[in-house]
Amino acid sequence: MPEAPTIDTGNTAWLLISSAIVLLMTPGLALFYGGLNRSKGVLNMMMMSFSAMGLISILWLFYGFSIAFGDDQGGVIGNVGQYLGTKTFMAETDLWGETGIPLYVFMAFQMMFAVITVALISGAIADRAKFSGWLLFAFGWATLVYFPVAHWVWGGGFIGAGLGALDFAGGTAVHINSGAAALALALVLGKRLGWPREAMKPHNVPMVALGAGLLWFGWFGFNAGSELTADSTTAIAFLNTQICAGAAVLGWLIVEKVRDGKPTLVGASSGAVAGLVAITPACAFVAPWAAVLLGLVAGAVCALAVSLKYKLGYDDALDVVGVHFVGGWIGCLWIGLFGTSSVSSLVENEGLFYGGGVSLLGVQALSALIVTAYSFVVAFALGFVINKTIGFRVSAEDEVNGIDLSEHAESGYDLSPAGGSSGGAFAMAGIGTPAAASSTTPEAEPAVPANEKVAG
Repeated sequence: MPEAPTIDTGNTAWLLISSAIVLLMTPGLALFYGGLNRSKGVLNMMMMSFSAMGLISILWLFYGFSIAFGDDQGGVIGNVGQYLGTKTFMAETDLWGETGIPLYVFMAFQMMFAVITVALISGAIADRAKFSGWLLFAFGWATLVYFPVAHWVWGGGFIGAGLGALDFAGGTAVHINSGAAALALALVLGKRLGWPREAMKPHNVPMVALGAGLLWFGWFGFNAGSELTADSTTAIAFLNTQICAGAAVLGWLIVEKVRDGKPTLVGASSGAVAGLVAITPACAFVAPWAAVLLGLVAGAVCALAVSLKYKLGYDDALDVVGVHFVGGWIGCLWIGLFGTSSVSSLVENEGLFYGGGVSLLGVQALSALIVTAYSFVVAFALGFVINKTIGFRVSAEDEVNGIDLSEHAESGYDLSPAGGSSGGAFAMAGIGTPAAASSTTPEAEPAVPANEKVAG
């Protein structure tokens, strides 16, 4: 008789660590987005990420995991009742597949993916979304879009098991999915007041770099952790994650140098994220040299793609579309170009440049198109309904005075003088009165188009 399944402590420990560092990505995203934003909206921006950590975790426990990873129901959804949060799974046999990992550990790992996917959307609607509207949207979008799409791609649904599309760690399910929703919400809410005449630049570039660094660190759990064990696939996913991100930094900076004359830290940080996004679906399916090439292409193309909002007229405040949507598409298609069975046995049809023709490329494109269309339509409908009912956009007065004050009654920076004197440090420094620098006063920014790189 076959031996009863037992817990693999090595796999379990690796996935617990991966889960923890993937969770760290969401505070990293909060810092990244917060630094890119203007000072009067930094806390609201960070609150949208932190609220996702709270709300989506609970939804995932009670029914999200069941929808995504329950037994397949017609290729569209998992068995909702299979892993309900009201049940307990502590038996020796409550393991995930043949990995020897307790069910709850895998549930927690995938929970972190759900959290950050929702949080990614928030960057598109900086400075103008009611917090209550955001929470309602996050609840609806996670339930109607992310949970089912995760099943389509990873849970035995029609994209992964049916079409045979490949997505190792979330290029389609996470980045294209969230990017399409971000574009929809940007269209529903409309442009920020003064955009694009005013240069709405990042208010804290060191914060941007710190956030990017935390994202980069957490991405090793995101990608390499998705193998669920420590083996040669984990190794190449880890290596490809690093070298693709590094190459993307260079690709973005080259574009900045040629286009703007100066490479920037914001550009380097954004390039790293673009490379990490692009390698996410492909990290275990392409050779390291192809990962380097992917990084160069993704960094350069995403650096150019962020200017599309000025040409097309949609205000994606922190370039979720230009980085995550475009980067996700590039990474997804890269599998069809450079995927090879010499790296992974999951690649049944070789990529185009390995002599496999266009079949895999076509499947990858179709999967990305399906997720793009579904996420965009549902997100647009949700945003429209919320805007017409409880209201999704703050008033013009609140937007000018600062969304941090109107939505949360706090501000990121206290610029009042110490001791309550009339002059304080501002007067002694000869730079005017404290009132002139108050966070409640509209920022006096030049009425010129914003620089065409990631800028909040």
